[in-house]
Amino acid sequence: MFLASTDAIPLFDELAIIAAIATLFAVVLARLRLPAVAGLLLAGALLGPHAIGAVHSQEAIDILAEIGVVLLLFTIGLEFSLARLRHIFRQVAVGGILQLGLTFGATFGVAVALGRPTGEATLLGFVFGLSSTAIVLRGLAERRELDAPHGRFIVGTLILQDLAVVPMVLVIPLLGPDATGDSAAGVGAVFLALGKAALVVTAALGVARLIVPRILGWVDESGGRDVFLLAVLAVCVGTAFLTSLAGLSLALGAFLGGMVLAESPYGHRALGDVLPLRDLFVSLFFVSLGMLFDVRVLLESPLQVALLLVAFMLGKGFLATLAAMVMRFPSRVAWLAGVGLAQFGEFGFVLAKLGQEAHVVSPETMRPVLAAGILSMFLTPLLVRLAPHVTAGERLLAPLERLIGVRAIDTADAAGDHPRDHVIIVGFGLAARMLAGALRERGIPYLVLELDAERVRTAADTGQPVFYADATSPEAMGHAHLERARAMVLLISDPNASQRIVDCARHLAPSVPIFVRTKYWRDRVALLGHGPTHAISVVAEELEGGVVVADRVLQTLGVSAPEAREAAARAMRDVIGE
Repeated sequence: MFLASTDAIPLFDELAIIAAIATLFAVVLARLRLPAVAGLLLAGALLGPHAIGAVHSQEAIDILAEIGVVLLLFTIGLEFSLARLRHIFRQVAVGGILQLGLTFGATFGVAVALGRPTGEATLLGFVFGLSSTAIVLRGLAERRELDAPHGRFIVGTLILQDLAVVPMVLVIPLLGPDATGDSAAGVGAVFLALGKAALVVTAALGVARLIVPRILGWVDESGGRDVFLLAVLAVCVGTAFLTSLAGLSLALGAFLGGMVLAESPYGHRALGDVLPLRDLFVSLFFVSLGMLFDVRVLLESPLQVALLLVAFMLGKGFLATLAAMVMRFPSRVAWLAGVGLAQFGEFGFVLAKLGQEAHVVSPETMRPVLAAGILSMFLTPLLVRLAPHVTAGERLLAPLERLIGVRAIDTADAAGDHPRDHVIIVGFGLAARMLAGALRERGIPYLVLELDAERVRTAADTGQPVFYADATSPEAMGHAHLERARAMVLLISDPNASQRIVDCARHLAPSVPIFVRTKYWRDRVALLGHGPTHAISVVAEELEGGVVVADRVLQTLGVSAPEAREAAARAMRDVIGE
């Protein structure tokens, strides 16, 4: 049945308004080199009920926004895998508990000192402890920093926060004046819910891992692209629904489903099919967040909102930074992690609503907190983009690095080890270990600068010259004697850090050859910059991988090896225009 007008579906005209205004704001901010997310939040604040009130179907918009968060976490899961989750397990188990515990303890202590009741102080500790999964992961994914050291710490902490929402939701009703007072029963209910959550998550992961690849294989053989997309969405929504039965968030369930699918042969195809839908619905999510901002609260209590905003951005950010330092991350990683986790979280709205319903906290108390929280969400995309270029925070944290207790690069100087004609390798992942092995076999001296303390300790146990150091620091480059090196090779997954290392090396030793691995060819322009390019070689994974694939395909088709290599090289030159 076709509708003659949009009167029966009033959401249509509101979606048109949202799309137009959000596009305008996003384009304007993009022209100003500001994140598009900030424009979407601004558009929501303008269109919301507390401003011009152009949107009335708030509930329907919120439902679409929730779908966006589910799809976002599903695609982030597709870019991860269970193997990568195991790799950051320490960040999840220890780093997340540290960040959440420090933030809760500090908030609880301040609230009690200000005369707030214990129940209200506990609720505020919960609210302040959570960060925005959607905003932070979207920013990390866009900047290709999910695999960077600070990205791994942030992702691990956010996973722990999402898991912690379950006991928080169960505890809040026990804090109000209407609670029965049976604390033993309350604690028992919390542990029962946690056990149920663990069981359901395990079952969901088991089903997804054993059955989903077979189903997708059958769909791929018998259906077209549209049927495959429906099957992928069924996996996403189905896993999210199963985990929601245990009281976990839909988004966390979707993330787990994406991780399982990432290990199947269909992970990359699923990611490509879902991305357009994700971007559409996630944009609606950010607009809906902006609609919650009430400018009247800012006008009525500007000082209170400002102090709460400082508490989020500086206080909470510092505690997250401290947690990263305790986890033996260097000052730069800790600084970026603190900026990334400093904001208010989406689940804070849920906890605030539950607290008001249980009479734990009054609406008057929460209004300034929510206003400051939304402002922190608006500022986060701006600060996350700015943070890698601000070194003041790193310098303030640098003295704390002495407390980390791993073999730093300056210990080589202290021991009288002054290398010459060596190769400096930045990062010690798989590619770096391969390069180190090749250099060692040929008797070429080298040393490695690495930010992962565990890798440093493991390598030191085997006698390899791997040192804990932040290669973006001129001091670290001085201790590594860059000026006497034969070459420097960057094999890290943080494009911003690579840019800073190249700039630093150009300044300290412009004649030393630099080899940089990047994921995308477009990063080459920023790395080469405006300085001399003769000493810099950029190896783009997508380009070099394409050459290898073309070479092997041609040889499989009967082309001789020399001709295949030449044809692949010519194709590469044609693509990059050289």
